[in-house]
Amino acid sequence: MSVERVKDFFKDTDVEVMEAPESSATVELAAEAFHTEPDQIAKTLSFLLDGQPILVVMAGMARVDNHKYKECFGKKASMIPHDAVEQYIGHQPGGVCPFAIKEGVRVYLDESLKRHEYVYPAAGSSNSAVKLSIAQMEQYSGYTAWVDVTKY
Repeated sequence: MSVERVKDFFKDTDVEVMEAPESSATVELAAEAFHTEPDQIAKTLSFLLDGQPILVVMAGMARVDNHKYKECFGKKASMIPHDAVEQYIGHQPGGVCPFAIKEGVRVYLDESLKRHEYVYPAAGSSNSAVKLSIAQMEQYSGYTAWVDVTKY
């Protein structure tokens, strides 16, 4: 189970994997479940870039700006189909996060995250999250680069 892999990933840190009794699979549900503002939910979107999976982590209320995405990556945004996300990333939709992912998946952090001191990315299941500072997000995500591919 993905959440168990994420718990194992964080086992030697002070990061706690929080699990809610209800679903946190959407920004709104996650904000309610973890008692925070929707924009502090760090949503992780899965894309294919030249046939390779990438993750872009962004603030909860941000949306992908197709023009900025194409400027940044040189290609039109192409999301991984819902039923193929786990195969490519290692987590099911609703629990996708940049931790305990399949080898070779590149992670990009969007500038929209920097609006917050702490963010809440999922932790491998549709009812889990971790609370991280931006520095911790950088540390634990193994990110490739900061990007600016969103709009509000």
